[in-house]
Amino acid sequence: MIKKRKKKYTTEVYALGQNRYMSSTEVYALGQHICMSAHKARRVIDQIRGRSYEETLMILELMPYRACYPILNLVYSAAANASHNKGLSETSLIIKKAEVNEGTRVKKFKPRARGRSSPIKRPTCHIAIVLEYIRFYEKKNEYIMCFKKPKWININMTCPDTYNSGDLWAKK
Repeated sequence: MIKKRKKKYTTEVYALGQNRYMSSTEVYALGQHICMSAHKARRVIDQIRGRSYEETLMILELMPYRACYPILNLVYSAAANASHNKGLSETSLIIKKAEVNEGTRVKKFKPRARGRSSPIKRPTCHIAIVLEYIRFYEKKNEYIMCFKKPKWININMTCPDTYNSGDLWAKK
């Protein structure tokens, strides 16, 4: 088996499969060593977190930041993973989690006057985007609402009665 070496400090997008700690309706893509600061990438990521797939594509195509292009590639890659690996439709996906972590810094030296040099530190970042199937996401929220106080429960929604189990010793 021949192993390919990864190029160091590239903007390639690495699409990974399912993690064993994730549910069966979650798919993610991970971009490593993207040449931009994590602060600039977080500015864009905060705008798309929790939105649907189609809405995210519109936002990323219209935003004027340089960080939008690699994030757009990651969203495309995660949606392709969902449709190819799990057979999920791309229109019913939602961005469950999107995070940016700092990567290694590329350190270079720039020659200056009188034989001196000054350091240049180019930051990199790692971006992870997790997509979830939207129908599962809505059912999960309904189930969580059943355990809240009764004034927050929708009357039309069917959920188990958590306050009275129906037996003789149940508290009123």
